Amino acid sequence: MGPQGVRPLLLLLLDCWASVSAQTRATPPVPTEGLNSTEAARTTPRPALSPRPSGTPKAPVPTSGPRPTPVTDVAALCVCDLTPAQCDVNCCCDPDCSSTDVSVFSACSVPVVMGDSQFCSQKAAIYSLNFTANPPQRIFKLVDQINPSIFCIHITNYKPALSFINPEVPDENNFDKLMKTSDGFSFNSEAEISFSTRSDTPAPAKYKYGAPLQTSDSFLRFPSPLMSSLCTDNNPAAFLVNQAVKCTRRINLEQCEKIEALGMAYYSSPKILRVPDLRTEIPVTVQSVLVQSLNKTLTRLEDTVRLNQILVEAGDVKICTNVVLEVKYSITYTDAGEVAQAGLALLLGTVSRAVVALEQKFEIYFIQQNTKPVPLSGNPGYVVGLPLAAGFRPQKGSGIIQTMNRFGQLTILRSLAEQDCFAVEGIRAPVLFGYDMQSGCKLRLPKAMTCQLAVRRVKSLLQGQGFPDYVAPFGNSQAQDVLDWVPVHFITQASHMKDSCQLPVALVIEVKWTKYGSLLNPQAKIVNVTASLLSSSFPETNSGNERTVLISTVVTFVDASAPAEAGFRARPTINAKLPFNFFFPFV
Repeated sequence: MGPQGVRPLLLLLLDCWASVSAQTRATPPVPTEGLNSTEAARTTPRPALSPRPSGTPKAPVPTSGPRPTPVTDVAALCVCDLTPAQCDVNCCCDPDCSSTDVSVFSACSVPVVMGDSQFCSQKAAIYSLNFTANPPQRIFKLVDQINPSIFCIHITNYKPALSFINPEVPDENNFDKLMKTSDGFSFNSEAEISFSTRSDTPAPAKYKYGAPLQTSDSFLRFPSPLMSSLCTDNNPAAFLVNQAVKCTRRINLEQCEKIEALGMAYYSSPKILRVPDLRTEIPVTVQSVLVQSLNKTLTRLEDTVRLNQILVEAGDVKICTNVVLEVKYSITYTDAGEVAQAGLALLLGTVSRAVVALEQKFEIYFIQQNTKPVPLSGNPGYVVGLPLAAGFRPQKGSGIIQTMNRFGQLTILRSLAEQDCFAVEGIRAPVLFGYDMQSGCKLRLPKAMTCQLAVRRVKSLLQGQGFPDYVAPFGNSQAQDVLDWVPVHFITQASHMKDSCQLPVALVIEVKWTKYGSLLNPQAKIVNVTASLLSSSFPETNSGNERTVLISTVVTFVDASAPAEAGFRARPTINAKLPFNFFFPFV
């Protein structure tokens, strides 16, 4: 490029620099107070430069056009508002924060909110705090931000560039065209991928959900079917993912001794790493070994020594013994994401020549260390003598809330030798399934006690602190299955005497249950619970200054099962049609 070509280029750059400098000097940001304000400072027109010397060619000047429309309204954008309907700490743009909340802020976590920084001019929302005011106040400014760089977006001449272009989805019509325009496919080797992953990312200090269980050489293999029913041995066992699968293997009986997936060593020899990429190994302990014969009888081996598969020939008959049919892993883990123990249970069997495809079962489950299983009152039906599962529902849409003590979910008064209600107050007896119960005590009321006060006192004695609203239909019912739970129908029965005050004297709980399921193994299911509060007239004062009232509670279980009737299918009918000439020539 000669000297005559350099001069127009310099003039063009000077023209752009003067335009930006004039805008920067002539347009100071004008703050606008108030969080909902949208006014901003106006930009002054760009001043003209001095006339060019004679003989200088005219430089190409960009044509004027509309400025890029901002995609996002920065005044309404709040990137630190993370919790809905709640005030986020130090988030000055959160509309949920009141003046009281702002007064305790230390600083604005996001002081400036703006759009694309490549635009020559754009809106910017500035947030700050005025600590001189009492209490401190929030300050909001919406200004025009000027980009001092000469390489900025000033004119929108290609609107599709402001948004992403939807890619063309391959289908049967355009697949060949896309294949010609693409550069093909490239794959990296497994070694390169594993090396780059290990070198770039730090090794995690614990197992996470779904992470493969690592062993000393690779990972714990958990055979599973993928595209077909055939077993795929390269499937890793995932942390905290309980699985139970079935798959088949096509084996050659004469090669059974050489197939590793049929022997015990294939499943018991791996050593699991306690945490990933740490050389602390946890061996797999064989806990039980069952042997299944050809006639399906099971024998438990006392010694868990490792057995190898053996090919036995007896004449023309060939069988392979000690073949693994079922594998069950039990992994014990800690709350820190570490593997603490690994157990293995195996089922060995015998395979004959008649077996072409061998079916194997694999199962793995995880147990947290130092935890106890939740006791149930039955699985699924109630067991006689176990407590009823009950709870209450605080609001519509929530689950059933139960106490941790399952013997305290549905209780009644407990009878003592003293027969004094004040002595047994707070001492309750659980309602056990199938047990009819009755208890009572004597309540001595002072002469000065009013009837309304006595009613509240007696109700608290009969119902306890929290009388449940729902009872579980089965012994293993889940608290989240609210629609399956049986509501408690509370009934108040008063005496026929028309008194202004009725005193409760008895609580009668009736539990109706039925036999559910098969006739061979019926399960107890609760279908209805009724709690009746019986009242009588307020007693008169006897000799002395006390009133004596007898308080009692009764629990009855009623079998509401319909009589079992054995059902028989209808007799089959023979719908056979004979040929039209069957009796020829007799008819």
